[in-house]
Amino acid sequence: SITSGSNSILKTLRLKNPKLVLLECCSNARDLKIIHAHMLRTHLFFDVFAASRLIAFCIDSTTNLLHYAIRVASQIQNPNLFIYNALIRGCSTSENPENSFHYYIKALRFGLLPDNITHPFLVKACAQLENEPMGMHGHGQAIKHGFEQDFYVQNSLVHMYATVGDINAARSVFQRMCRFDVVSWTCMIAGYHRCGDAESARELFDRMPERNLVTWSTMISGYARNNCFEKAVETFEALQAEGVVANETVMVGVISSCAHLGALAMGEKAHEYVIRNNLSLNLILGTAVVGMYARCGNIEKAVKVFEQLREKDVLCWTALIAGLAMHGYAEKPLWYFSQMEKKGFVPRDITFTAVLTACSRAGMVERGLEIFESMKRDHGVEPRLEHYGCMVDPLGRAGKLGEAEKFVLEMPVKPNSPIWGALLGACWIHKNVEVGEMVGKTLLEMQPEYSGHYVLLSNICARANKWKDVTVMRQMMKDRGVRKPTGYSLIEIDGKVHEFTIGDKIHPEIEKIERMWEDIILPKIKLAGYVGNTAETMFDIDEEEKEGALHRHSEKLAIAYGIMKIRAPT
Repeated sequence: SITSGSNSILKTLRLKNPKLVLLECCSNARDLKIIHAHMLRTHLFFDVFAASRLIAFCIDSTTNLLHYAIRVASQIQNPNLFIYNALIRGCSTSENPENSFHYYIKALRFGLLPDNITHPFLVKACAQLENEPMGMHGHGQAIKHGFEQDFYVQNSLVHMYATVGDINAARSVFQRMCRFDVVSWTCMIAGYHRCGDAESARELFDRMPERNLVTWSTMISGYARNNCFEKAVETFEALQAEGVVANETVMVGVISSCAHLGALAMGEKAHEYVIRNNLSLNLILGTAVVGMYARCGNIEKAVKVFEQLREKDVLCWTALIAGLAMHGYAEKPLWYFSQMEKKGFVPRDITFTAVLTACSRAGMVERGLEIFESMKRDHGVEPRLEHYGCMVDPLGRAGKLGEAEKFVLEMPVKPNSPIWGALLGACWIHKNVEVGEMVGKTLLEMQPEYSGHYVLLSNICARANKWKDVTVMRQMMKDRGVRKPTGYSLIEIDGKVHEFTIGDKIHPEIEKIERMWEDIILPKIKLAGYVGNTAETMFDIDEEEKEGALHRHSEKLAIAYGIMKIRAPT
């Protein structure tokens, strides 16, 4: 900040020294050095105010000249508070935010008292570091020097505490504020979202007297981060209703949410919105669009958008490969993987997860093993648990249970529950009771609260007619209070996602849906040779009840509703 007195001094200096005017027009390090050299030669540099303008330019510059500012400051014998504030501010957003404290301490040693500009940037440095103890120290310094009630200091404290995850401290500062602006509200909303409290964030959002694009973006991105994908899409619709035009950051959250919901129609509308409003399909947004189409099954559109992107990185390639793998493609993911390598992109661990998944789902065991071996050998990527899991699954599915079990037991890292789970699933497919019982008991020790292991193990025992073990398993679930969570299925119709659960009675059209299944669909598919698979339902109910449960399975209800509402050939 420059006072009116400072303005007059600056005006005088400009008249005497046109190089200061040139400094304001300077745009690169080469010109800066020429001006700096002239200031040294004419002794203008030794005027503290003139030197401070040089440092201010370095800090404010978009060319990242913090290192130059630090070198210039080291040549000044009696730096003023303006110079130290500039250095604290510059360091607060640098790769080494802790240096802000270094210059703060130096200012105090020079006998300079910090002002209301000093503390917000000192606290901002703590937020960058995500270091709460240092943040509390910065808070203490603000109190010590009488700036606790300063509005900008309070805003920076709310932001800092929210960033480090101490939402109670953030709320405490927020509640003591005399006034609020959009920044204050947005910081608290963002804080409630890193903590996972989306409801409190929404409550504050609804209380805001005014909102800007940053607030909307924070709300939508927060919902997406907390897996509240439907809420993210709903909030985007509210944004449009209020006449606010979204930016690229907002659309990343919206399109990612559509991808997780599998809501292709919604995702297409969001993509159309991006085009209609001339938003830049930059690397991040472009990757989100590719991922959405790939995840939702429109592979042709995913490839088209991917090919049109001007800029691609390894994450963009991975999004396409992962989408192809998810939908059962085998050769295409491998082809794109080889193209990515040819173009000089270094695959990351998540890229290998996608490629190995493709091999796993296509039953390409040998090809998968080749890629798995190449990870560390050719790319220096240390295999993680999910990579091992990608190998156990295809070995098991291929009936190579002995190799799969050996692979798990010889892993250099301790197998986790998904890896043992993949092996247990293979035992179920291939009716291997002996290995299944061993793996099942291991899983029950690791995850005694997870119902799926009990159910699968009891089904394996039932196939071997070990009914006593089935009873024991059911009783164990009961004694431990373990309940099988209700499964659900989603179907998107006219841009709205409908959710169904087994035996659903909540949907407003459930009676019509059941009639559609019983009167139209079931007779037709039975004539085509359909027989319900009751082998995997609960073993303590009779065949008629099993048949009824299958007919009201969530997936079948969703399909029946889709046939009711969606026109052919879709």
